[in-house]
Amino acid sequence: MPATIIVGAQWGDEGKGKATDLLADATELVVRYQGGNNAGHTIVVGDEVVKLHLIPSGVLYPHVTPVIAPGVVVDPRVLLEELDGLDAKGLDASSRVRVSGDAHLIMPWHRELDRLIERRLGSQELGTTRRGIGPAYADKAARVGLRVQDLFDAGIFAKKLEAALDHVNLVLTRVYDQPAMDPAAIRDEYLGYAARIAPLVTDTRALLHEALERGARVMLEGAQGTMLDLDHGTYPYVTSSSPVAGGALAGAGLGPTAIDRVIGITKAYVTRVGAGPFPTELDGDLAETLTERGGEYGTTTGRRRRVGWFDAVVARYAQRVNGFTDLFLTKLDVLGGLGELRVCTAYVADGVRHEHLPPHQSLIHHAIPEYETVPGWEGDVTGVTRYADLPAEARAYVELLEARCGAPVTWVSVGPGRAQTLERAGAAARA
Repeated sequence: MPATIIVGAQWGDEGKGKATDLLADATELVVRYQGGNNAGHTIVVGDEVVKLHLIPSGVLYPHVTPVIAPGVVVDPRVLLEELDGLDAKGLDASSRVRVSGDAHLIMPWHRELDRLIERRLGSQELGTTRRGIGPAYADKAARVGLRVQDLFDAGIFAKKLEAALDHVNLVLTRVYDQPAMDPAAIRDEYLGYAARIAPLVTDTRALLHEALERGARVMLEGAQGTMLDLDHGTYPYVTSSSPVAGGALAGAGLGPTAIDRVIGITKAYVTRVGAGPFPTELDGDLAETLTERGGEYGTTTGRRRRVGWFDAVVARYAQRVNGFTDLFLTKLDVLGGLGELRVCTAYVADGVRHEHLPPHQSLIHHAIPEYETVPGWEGDVTGVTRYADLPAEARAYVELLEARCGAPVTWVSVGPGRAQTLERAGAAARA
């Protein structure tokens, strides 16, 4: 049975955790294919709120095997802390999670360099989570990174560690005037993780292919979003990996014929964290209302998210890059009672109208959004259990987004809970 990819269609924080958790009920393997613990996926089941950073969102189902693929960068301390937290909730995650030995390790100098580089950039900082993700991927690309499998050969690990620190300590001491790092202390800390991590490590590529060959359903869960993709996002204000559908194939080790569904997750408005262009950004009282209603604070960092009207230019771009078969629309409930709503349908930059994302970053930075204004709706929709029972204006808004995005909206979320999700007619046929 072919696999499904879950992709963020905006600048991250779209609600991928909720979508993955909901759809994982019929899934055997849920796979994180890129990023690291810079991700933050929040899942609400009843009164229980679970926040995940590294482990795939399907972990809440006992029949699901959560997989961390080669494309992920792993902080072993965070991995073990997250496993311990889930085990304490009775989820028995430690017996089910599987980790690729080819995944790269986040080392202490990655976190330190992340912090120092952002500080040095000052007002031009990228807005990273300072978790060491970018420097870890940089070492991976430079072919000097350490991998999970290196933990299981103490001699090899020590040699690679010392070789890496020969360069890193020069940078720390001579460029940033910081103390050198002690290879012995790092060696002892990381080799101390090896015994607990060893039972989790497997050939995840073989695990995925064997599952697909026997007809099991596999879901690939991305972190961040399309507009934060290293190649296709608003560079340099992006992440250091590829969250898009193509990145899922490379990060997990699958070919394109293994995929039959690509689900784009999008909020009913737009948010982004950190610096970078944001044409539909709002300020003032309306921004405050959306922030507080939507709980727009980062799961990983707690930073306040920037908020704006829905951007169909971005949505169409994400559709082109990923080839969405479906959209999962989140946080529709947040827009209730706001009066008229606006949807950006085009940009105007240097006197030129753009219905698709402009090819030059400078145009995006000073683009003026062109809006379509539609009636809002009154009342609380969080208790609605059927799409047909939504206010007519809410349904019209969903259908407008669908038309402007170029992909069918199959699910509509009206609250954070698993049950607060409406499936539109025809969804079963597309499954």
